[in-house]
Amino acid sequence: MSGHHQALALVLFSVFVAITLAITTWVSRNRRGSAEEFYAGGRLFSPMENGFAIAGDYMSAASFLGVTGLIALFGYDGLLYVVGFLVAWLVVLFFVAELVRNCGRFTLADAVAARMRERPVRIAAGTSAVTVSVPYLVAQMVGAGSLVALLFGGTSAAARAWTVIVVGTLMVIYVSLGGMRATTWIQIVKAVLLLGGTVALTVLVLMRFHGNVDALLRTAAERSGHGEAFLAPGLKYGGSGNARIDFISLGLALVLGTAGLPHILSRFYTVPTARAARRSVVWSVGLIGGFYLMTIVLGFGAAAVVGPDAVRASNSAGNTAVQLLALKLGGGAESAGGTVLFAVVAAIAFATILAVVAGITLASSAAVAHDLYASLRSRRAKPRSEVRVARAAAVGIGAVAIGLGLLARDLNVAFLVGLAFAVSASANLPVLMYSLFWRSFTTRGAVWSVYGGLVPALGLVLLSPVVSGSPESLFPAVDFQYFPLQNPGIVSIPLGFLAGWLGTVTSPEPADAAKHAETGVRSLTGAGAV
Repeated sequence: MSGHHQALALVLFSVFVAITLAITTWVSRNRRGSAEEFYAGGRLFSPMENGFAIAGDYMSAASFLGVTGLIALFGYDGLLYVVGFLVAWLVVLFFVAELVRNCGRFTLADAVAARMRERPVRIAAGTSAVTVSVPYLVAQMVGAGSLVALLFGGTSAAARAWTVIVVGTLMVIYVSLGGMRATTWIQIVKAVLLLGGTVALTVLVLMRFHGNVDALLRTAAERSGHGEAFLAPGLKYGGSGNARIDFISLGLALVLGTAGLPHILSRFYTVPTARAARRSVVWSVGLIGGFYLMTIVLGFGAAAVVGPDAVRASNSAGNTAVQLLALKLGGGAESAGGTVLFAVVAAIAFATILAVVAGITLASSAAVAHDLYASLRSRRAKPRSEVRVARAAAVGIGAVAIGLGLLARDLNVAFLVGLAFAVSASANLPVLMYSLFWRSFTTRGAVWSVYGGLVPALGLVLLSPVVSGSPESLFPAVDFQYFPLQNPGIVSIPLGFLAGWLGTVTSPEPADAAKHAETGVRSLTGAGAV
């Protein structure tokens, strides 16, 4: 890219960073330092504000960069991510949002431990929350590296590495100083920027084809080199029986995983009532639904205007498709319009990454402090002590995410998020569903449910083509691939539910009927909720 692209994109990105750091600084000067302030922003956000923040938290680099790239490269098969990400919100709306808000205080473990022995349940749920958050963070780091590689011509490995380090450092600053309140406002600003940029690009794509969607799809199919097969299922996931099973596995992970994501669940605690939590989800569904419909247009637009070959040449995983599309729509690499549009999209993508990593880091550091530290160190840890531990945990989690982000820099970011969703659906969703709806569920069942989904999911990923055995693997030079699928959800999700059932029916400790009744009333009415 030319120096104009680089300079303008970096200026716009610097403006966003300056604004978000100003928000963080202002919040840090006005905070009370309480756990409720740090974890939940004082529960002062309106449903609309929280809805925008949820949308900002959820519309990640995987959506803006990865999904668009997958559609540009594989056509119809890339739509699975759009459908999965969107349909997942029906599970959240009908089964999770209001009930979790009533049963918990800050984390997933709060809702689960309400009717169990706290210590083992909090340790299991806290461990799972951190484990789910790390691959999601890595996806954002990979997106940042891909973006800067395009910005600087794709030749500077040092630039990519430093970008990952800068993003990691900023997310630690946001979380450590500003907590949930700063993170929420950063996500709101990012959501507005991302939706505005996506609307502008979608309008430009449709104007290019005079509003004729059929012409857009036919042009994309012609330029793809696959013809009509580009618009039909099977280009990515239909080549073999294993590919078809992988397709089903990924779909299950995407649809069921959202309801167990720690950084999404924690957003329901930032509003004052359960009714506000439900209305927040309604707002977010509208915003997210509109966004994902537009990514379909952008994906096929990138295939039609840029061409899959050019997308693949820039980044083999397709992570730079939307930036290349912006460049073309603006008039090309040497035009003023192309320079401005590319720089704006690059800055929005950076903003997207920063806002999402802040939310995920906050959720995972809260799990470390509120669940693991409070359980292992003291049953009644002081709130201020918890907050100090959470800030320290943010630094450690940021360091891990930076290291793994450098290692996984060539993987598609949407694919990495798919793995995080699989772990979430396998470990977090079963224990949450059982806790909310099964009268006989016990502490042993809760612990077994978490580990019974978490361990198989991680183990199968380690033995899958993601890690070894193919040129696209994390370690292409070695081969210890024994599990043929890239996404473990089809195996690990049922195992999580099975382990929870088995742990409950074999438990010598009967379920506490009184606590179940109390939790049931509280979850449905909000009586006694914080």
